[in-house]
Amino acid sequence: MGIVNATPDSFSDGGRYLDSAAAVAHARELEAEGAAILDLGGESTRPGADPVPAAEERRRVVPVIEALTAGGTRAQISIDTIKLSVAEAAVDAGASYVNDVTAFRHDPEIAGLVADRGLDCCLMHMRGEPRTMQRAPAYDDVVSDVKAFLEERMAFAIAAGVPEERIQLDPGIGFGKTVDHNVELLARLPELAALGRPLLVGVSRKSFLGRLTGREVGDRLPATLAANVLAFERGARIFRVHDVAPLRDALTVAAATVRRP
Repeated sequence: MGIVNATPDSFSDGGRYLDSAAAVAHARELEAEGAAILDLGGESTRPGADPVPAAEERRRVVPVIEALTAGGTRAQISIDTIKLSVAEAAVDAGASYVNDVTAFRHDPEIAGLVADRGLDCCLMHMRGEPRTMQRAPAYDDVVSDVKAFLEERMAFAIAAGVPEERIQLDPGIGFGKTVDHNVELLARLPELAALGRPLLVGVSRKSFLGRLTGREVGDRLPATLAANVLAFERGARIFRVHDVAPLRDALTVAAATVRRP
């Protein structure tokens, strides 16, 4: 899953792809590198990020989706949003996947949209909201708590008519978690894979990798590759990243090794 941030304030590449033409060109580059999904977002979810009005979010993402659809992209287009009106506009423009970091809690009617339009979706765990999620996060047991949350949200989606096979789950690395919480989630991913749905992980260039390695955001590719390869070995199957080509190479080698008899 290649990341396309049509935002001015994302933590890694904010502002680089705010222009629609730049976002389209970047998305096509990620597809050429092997991205199977293009995840387009018009509202940053970095820690401390402020909300964006729905109209502005639509203005940022809809022209990009329309251009990619008109250009005949082979990759699936995902809309990274928590707002029903944005999801509706994105789907009308050609998106077929909704990546909701609130797992349908912010706007429960998105579940109905996913069900009615036959979309794929990802349900993610997040403590609080981006503006507040990193204020002293605490859990009884982070893996058990995240697992229970994902079970409950998956049950909600299914009750709303979303087929189970269209649901993917994301433990929300970096969303209301300390460094230790993130490491614990990665170490115990098999417990989340036991839920029976494909796991999506998003660790690309994140701050906990910087805390572990001492590297600034632009120098975290090796750490990103290591974390994703370990996640793959432990059951993750979708990888949300900025750097598609190197990750595909790393996962190709990892897959060849894991699948040996």
